[in-house]
Amino acid sequence: MLCACSGEQFKFEAEDAPQSPESLATRDFSASGFSSRATGDWDSKVDDIQVDEAESTLKEALSLNYEEARALLGRLEYQRGNYDAALQVFQGIDIVSLTPRMTRAVVERTRPPRKHRSKGEKADSVPPPGLMSLHSVSLLLEAILLKAKSLEELGHCKEAAKECKIILDIVESGLPNGMPEGFGEDCKLQEMFHKALELLPHLWIKAGLLEEAIIAYRRALVKPWNLDPKKVASVQRDLAVTLLYGGVEAKLPPELKVWGPIAPKDNVEEAILLLLILMEKVVSKEMEWDAEIMDHLTYALSVTGQFELLAEYVEQALPGIYNRAERWYILALCYSAAGQNEAALNLLKKLFCHSEAKHRPHIPSFLLGAKLCSLDRKNAHEGIKFARGVIKSTTSQKEHFLAEAYKFLGICYGNVARKSISDTERVFFQKEALESLNCAFLNEREDPEMMYYLGLEHAVQRNVEAAFDYAIMYSDTVAGNSGRGWKLLALILSADQRLKDAQSIVDFSLDEAGSMDQLELLRLQAVLQIAQEQPKQAIGTYRILLAMIQAQRELHSKNFHKTKYITSEALSVKNLEIATWQDLATIYMKLGSLPDAEICMEKAKSIEFYSPSSWHTTGMLFDAQSQYKEALVSFSISLAIEPDYIPSIISTAEILMKLGGQSMPIARSFLMNALRLEPTNHDAWMNLGLISKMEGSLQQAADYFQAAYELKLSAPVQSFD
Repeated sequence: MLCACSGEQFKFEAEDAPQSPESLATRDFSASGFSSRATGDWDSKVDDIQVDEAESTLKEALSLNYEEARALLGRLEYQRGNYDAALQVFQGIDIVSLTPRMTRAVVERTRPPRKHRSKGEKADSVPPPGLMSLHSVSLLLEAILLKAKSLEELGHCKEAAKECKIILDIVESGLPNGMPEGFGEDCKLQEMFHKALELLPHLWIKAGLLEEAIIAYRRALVKPWNLDPKKVASVQRDLAVTLLYGGVEAKLPPELKVWGPIAPKDNVEEAILLLLILMEKVVSKEMEWDAEIMDHLTYALSVTGQFELLAEYVEQALPGIYNRAERWYILALCYSAAGQNEAALNLLKKLFCHSEAKHRPHIPSFLLGAKLCSLDRKNAHEGIKFARGVIKSTTSQKEHFLAEAYKFLGICYGNVARKSISDTERVFFQKEALESLNCAFLNEREDPEMMYYLGLEHAVQRNVEAAFDYAIMYSDTVAGNSGRGWKLLALILSADQRLKDAQSIVDFSLDEAGSMDQLELLRLQAVLQIAQEQPKQAIGTYRILLAMIQAQRELHSKNFHKTKYITSEALSVKNLEIATWQDLATIYMKLGSLPDAEICMEKAKSIEFYSPSSWHTTGMLFDAQSQYKEALVSFSISLAIEPDYIPSIISTAEILMKLGGQSMPIARSFLMNALRLEPTNHDAWMNLGLISKMEGSLQQAADYFQAAYELKLSAPVQSFD
């Protein structure tokens, strides 16, 4: 039967071909059209080219055994789409018994010839007797691969992966150091192996075994297998994606930790390393730009807090990938997330240059600029410009963008009002702030952010009833899951002199708030206890607060080694610790325990020496000891650090009042300056009344005292800002 195909007499040895499989092979070959050349046309389902290829394979062989015949027959059945029939044929091949022979063939056939040999040695080019050819090995590997694909088509992905893994085991056993260059030019062994390398991880993924898939991906990358650079990049990308989103932790095995202590410690680090390698290939033009790689790298570096590194790779993107506005926007997001708001804002300000005037406005960039400006009062005017740019460029259909723009516009107007010098300007900007926030609220009535900022602005303007209504509305909308909402509500209640209610709100919210909000609320609790003349309870609360701050600081110090920058949360914790020590110093001063107050002040200065509030408290400590000149020096240092620091301005005026004489006009000028910066400061009005009383202007003094009394009745225990 087989003579017609090869021109030689093919025989099966008795031990290699059991009766039933041999008869099956003979019957299947006859059915496939191999029994005679004179039978006419091939089956219409078989492509002529594929048949010619199979026939030439048979003709070139010197012998055709039982397994090779089944491999060829199974290939034809697979090409026809008869996966069940193909699988039945392939299962007749005893791969287990053939594996040692195939491995030995790969070893012997790929061994490089020795340059020097003794006279008695045979030439290396003469293979040992009975050694399989690489052509036969390739044919059998193809059979295993097609068997795996047939199993995949039939839905047996786990069994398919096990079959596919056999190919890798055979070749890797024969080539433990990888494939030499130029290998496989005269056979399909390398091609079959490469197909198996690519197929195996996908089969494991289909089978739901992601850990095995990751092992398969790594196996394809750790040794030189002569893969095409594009295929290597594809494997690296797929491995990175599986590591990032697979949801399983697959640590590197010891044999792969070739970098020692700097080897990737977890999935995310390994994925980042792979993605950075791919980005280097993109930068060096070894491969084309792939937006998906950048997306995955953005995610990976974001979850690990490495925003500055992400910015570096965004900057390396070639021109044309991002337009200028998009590039500035992405970079601004990176720097903002890294806590560098000024750098981010400087990038976004480029949107106002003349070269961008002819382009369509980039709304996300304008919104981000308005948001960043709303966080810092000194950038309030720039924020108004950004917000108005959004309002001008946004159509009425995009209500969300309009609402956000009006929200940031209102916040920036409020910040400008707090910095305004004249009363006229202040009243104007306060009015604009409320109008803008009301416009935002009308566009997004269900947005709790609008409710919060409306409540905050009303509170700052001492509209206590309206502020309380919006604060309650905000708390109801977020279902009480907001620490800042509870804090605002407690401060509004304290401004209404309902200190016990405020205390109850804080006590309740401490159990519901997050870690950072808990710290803020604990300090507010202590301040409320001081306002209710409970200094001992306040000291106990501050001790708890300091213990929690210490734990938080240790956590941030660990994260700092990874992120290499101070997060905004870490900076807030630092400022809160300084304020806590200053509050404790103030309590001890009132209790007459000056040594304890000095210790607290030293603690505060050790954290931040150039802090205006620390120098102010130091001045208060000197004042308590009647060391007025030293107190004036401390207040002067505080004002040198921050010229508009209102507590130091008022305290300087109080010291000058105590000195008397020609210092009274100077004290009055300090107090007027404080009122220019903060018209609702009742301490400044009170001291102005005292000066007027000393000067004999009793009616004026009475007016000042009345203003101080009314403002104190609506003053919160802490600043709303």
